[in-house]
Parts: sequence; structure tokens; C-alpha cells
Amino acid sequence: MTSADPTSGPAAEGGTAEGAGDAPAPQLTTPAGQARPKGFDLATLLAERGGERYELYTKHMNHQLPRMLHTIGFDKFYERAEGAHFWDAEGNDYLDMLAGFGVMGVGRHHPVVRKALHDVLDAGLADLTRFDCQPLPGLLAEKLLAHSPHLDRVFFGNSGTEAVETALKFARYATGRPRILYCTRSFHGLTTGSLSVNGETGFKDGFAPLLPDTAIEMGDLDALARELKRGDVAALIVEPIQGHGVWITPPGWLRAAQELLHKHKALLICDEVQTGLGRTGSFYAYQQEEGVEPDLVTVSKALSGGYVPVSATLGKDWIFKKVYSSMDRVLVHSASFGSNAQAMAAGLATLSVMEDEGIVENSRRVGDLLRTRLAALTDRYELLKDVRGRGLMVGIEFGRPKSLGLRSRWTMLQAARKGLFAQMVVVPLLQKHHILTQVSGDHVEVIKLIPPLVVDEADVDRFVTAFIDVMDDAHNGGGLMWDFGKTLVKQAVANK
Repeated sequence: MTSADPTSGPAAEGGTAEGAGDAPAPQLTTPAGQARPKGFDLATLLAERGGERYELYTKHMNHQLPRMLHTIGFDKFYERAEGAHFWDAEGNDYLDMLAGFGVMGVGRHHPVVRKALHDVLDAGLADLTRFDCQPLPGLLAEKLLAHSPHLDRVFFGNSGTEAVETALKFARYATGRPRILYCTRSFHGLTTGSLSVNGETGFKDGFAPLLPDTAIEMGDLDALARELKRGDVAALIVEPIQGHGVWITPPGWLRAAQELLHKHKALLICDEVQTGLGRTGSFYAYQQEEGVEPDLVTVSKALSGGYVPVSATLGKDWIFKKVYSSMDRVLVHSASFGSNAQAMAAGLATLSVMEDEGIVENSRRVGDLLRTRLAALTDRYELLKDVRGRGLMVGIEFGRPKSLGLRSRWTMLQAARKGLFAQMVVVPLLQKHHILTQVSGDHVEVIKLIPPLVVDEADVDRFVTAFIDVMDDAHNGGGLMWDFGKTLVKQAVANK
């Protein structure tokens, strides 16, 4: 990577800056001792210091992230991205089957979203005055609600966990009750309130005390009924498809749970932060079950267009009117950056792209193709246990093989740490085939595919071909894949 010459230009040549008289342009010194003109220039900064990315993280941020990426060989230098692909410093093309954990719904750097952001910056709007009503938030709320029958009002925040926090607060205030029910294995965010309804204990360790909320098994109506009889439940929060493991709610359960909740004057909150906006082949995942009309819905991730953090909590009119019951309570729940013009423009442009380009239909069609082709491999590979999901949210689960040789290697991995085999698949998909995927959760033998919703049949072909190659290698019982497995075992044992 070459650096731009910071000493070139009029100031370096003894000239003067425009309007500065005879005074030389002020100079700053970079850590490398090079002089550069005063002021901020992003291109120069990246050219000079972009190569320090992993060192900067290690020194100033989460030092374990670079360590983890180096261990599994994921410490790449990605330079640019477009649609469902990105490229490293050497120009190699990578297929993105992760979408920034679901953020890149309409693909990376969609031209319509980019133009909207340029336009809103150029407009010079009087944004975030806090004491007026700008048009963009109302327009985005109107557009979102058009896709959300039975919901009436919207609160805009900045992230999925903030949308969940809003829903928890609104449910508690609207019902006058303190307790929230949630499902085991669920993930709703990592701030204190959303962490209280997180079904994965690993995220909670060391952060107590949390709110006194209660977990039930997804699909267990008897457990739900028992908790509701105590009379202190404000709501049940549920992902229609759990991101951790890609587990789908049992058929009919959401509607039955809703009826039971309403019978006991409690609310249903559907967390659609990852599943919403077309991910599962419908605008919301809950819409695939007839008769489900949640009281509150949370969305984020894809609404950003991949650019500006944004979230929305949608709810019924009576809930909002109870929370904001008087002028004295007008700011009882707010967000400093909520409804900012850039986020609203990105959301409006994203929804427009989804409508104009048939993004939801593409998710359903391409997702069905991907899932069908992968499911056909379960009889071919004994390590492949299940393929499940909806739309472009697909879980590939691995399980204990039958043959003695493979079973002994599987047992070795499981003894060290559950989830290592799935990691062994993820690594060659990236290293050998340039496809980015993720393990679906800690101690889980599931790979989750959540690509940008603009992937096509060629991308499906590329992934399935690569997956077959990796699985062939795994079932051959040797090679680099199992050598890497030994490395992961040593690392897991050391961590214990």
C-alpha cells in the first residue's frame, strides 16, 4: 500500500494557501514523523495509516478481536465492497454470506441509498433542533407502517438493542406490570434491559444484577400459562426465528401465545431486528403465521441501508398514548440521535429499494433455492444433520457421524469445545473459497447464512459448490481441515 506524499502541493513548494497572505500553511506531524497540512483529509489518513488497522484495535480497542481473527486466519485487509461482494487488498473477490450480521439487507453501497445520503447532506436541513417536527421521520414512520398492518405508531432510535429497550419500557408502563418473559436461546441485545431477556447465559456472566425476567422454552404453552397466572407479566418477547441456531417457532405457537397473553392482559413483542425487512421471505417473519398481530415490533439492521445506525419500535396506538399521556410526559422516552435526518433518509431509500427491486420476493425465491440445494446434501454427508430456515436466513447444523473414523474425530472436538466442527467449516470457506460465513452461536454446531438480500442464483451456485468441496474434505478424514481442527482443540484446551 503506497502513501500519498504529504509534503507535495503549494505549501511544501513554498507557496501560500488561498487567503492566508504570506503565512505558510500550518503543519502537523504524523506518528511516522511526516509533515502534513493541517485539517482533516480522510483519503490521506487511510493511505497513511490504514495498514495499522489490527495494531490500532489491539492497542486501543477490544484486544481480543484481532487475536481471535489471527487465530482462525480471518485477519484480512478488505478494501472495498459492493452488493453481496467485497475485495481485499490484492483484489480477490469474496462472497458475503454474513451481511454485517444482517445489516446489509440491500447490499453494500447501494446507489439509491448512497444518493439519498448525499442529497440529505447537501440539503443542509435544520436537523435535531429538538423543538420542531421535521418531515423525514414522519414520512419514514408512514412508510414503515404501510408494511405493518395492526400497528399504528413508531419510535425511532439507533440500534436493535435500543429498540428492544423501548419495547420493554413501553410494555411495562402500558400494563403496569414488571416482568418480561423470553425464550431460552434468544438474543435481544446486550444493554442491561435487553440482556435481562437474553437466553444465552454466557452473555450475562459477570453483569448481574439484571431485571427479574423469566425464560421459558419456545413452543411451551404450559410454561407460558404458568407464568401468566402469577399476574405480574407485562409481555413475552420472542424472535419468530431465533438467530442463535436458526430455530423457527413451532407452527401455531405464536398465535396461541398471543391469545394466551391477551387473555391475561399481557403483550406480545416480536423482535424482528434480524428477521424483519424481508430477511425471511416476507416483510416480517411473524406475518408467515396467520392471525398473529403483535402489540410491539422491533426492527433495525437492514433499515439502515448499511450506512446509518437506526432502529424503530412499532406499536399499537393505545400503548403509545399511555406512555405519552400528557405534555408533561412528552420526553419521558427519547433518544438524542433518534430520528436524525441521515438515518431517516437511509431508511426511506432502503424501503424504496425494497419495493422497486422486489427484495422480499428475491429473498424468498433465492432462499428457497439455497435451502433446497443444501437440504439435498443431508443424505450425502453423515456430518450434515439438518438444513432449516426461511428466506435468506438459513441454518446448517452438523451432528455426530456414524462411521467409526469420523466419530472418533468428532468426539475429540466435542470434548474440547462444542462448536469447533462448525468453525472448521467456516475457516476453509473463507480461506480456500473466499466466502464469509459465521458460526451461529457459542457452543453451537450450526452455521448461519444471512447474506445480503440481493444475492442471486450464481451466488447460490458458488456457495453450494464450495460447501460440497469442504464437506468432501471433512469426510475424507484427513487433510488441512482436520489439521486445523487440532489447532482449535489446542486453543480450546488452553482457554480452559
